[in-house]
Amino acid sequence: MTQPFLWKDVPLPDELFLYPPPFGFKGLQGKVENLLKQLPDSDSEPQPRNASDKCQRCVVVGNGGVLRGLELGPLIDRFDTVIRLNSGPLGEFSVDVGNRTSIRMSYPEGTPLQWMDTDPHTMFVAVVYKSGDISWTSAMVNKLTVPLWDWLFFWQKVPDQIPLEPHRFRLLNPLVIRETALDLLKYPPPRTRLWGQDQNVPTIGISALNLASLLCDEVSLAGFGYTLSQQGAPLHYYDHRLMDSMLQETSHNVNRETKLLQSLVKQGAFTDLTGGIQCSFCPS
Repeated sequence: MTQPFLWKDVPLPDELFLYPPPFGFKGLQGKVENLLKQLPDSDSEPQPRNASDKCQRCVVVGNGGVLRGLELGPLIDRFDTVIRLNSGPLGEFSVDVGNRTSIRMSYPEGTPLQWMDTDPHTMFVAVVYKSGDISWTSAMVNKLTVPLWDWLFFWQKVPDQIPLEPHRFRLLNPLVIRETALDLLKYPPPRTRLWGQDQNVPTIGISALNLASLLCDEVSLAGFGYTLSQQGAPLHYYDHRLMDSMLQETSHNVNRETKLLQSLVKQGAFTDLTGGIQCSFCPS
């Protein structure tokens, strides 16, 4: 079974260096090894959950606008492990999305500028999409300034600190993303292109579901579902962006992911708490 995180005391397999980020660390072995030296070893608790034999229940909380007004916060907080994505805020939205955060999974540009996770058990799982993401994660772990050179490669403002101790950081194994892309979504292997890019990078949401399946016995999801036919629907629960902004997406194949999620929910692999996958809330 794929190991969800990388550890400083576990040798990195050669297959990690076959492809560039986010599918691997091709050409970045030195940077990755230096980062891992600052992170926990494999004796650390591999996931933020109580050590017991009982069924471990996980919920992955997406940022979809379907969460608005459903008041699922108390239900979400009752799960053993609560995984949140990117900058999805709590605070004033807690009645709909809850207060607990076991894992916040993100990359530099997606990470909240103002940290709102007050759960003492929160872990930050860093996802690497480019070389600069490794340098940024290292700076966050060590409470250092991000190198000026790396700032040039971020497409929007990124946080200059994450108020967590080093043992609360994890580095996502890129094999989790590669497995999501090649095995689940059936994308072709990554290829070098002189111009443009393929829509072969999984969204962080569907990658988080694959991560959750490695961490927990039962997995539920909330706030998922891109209803591109409802272009005036809210994209996120916390802002005013509309669904039609996803039509400009060049990295992710939203339709392919939607079909996969619909199949997995129908089969009972995941439980959809908000009905966004099957579009049960959409007008007939």
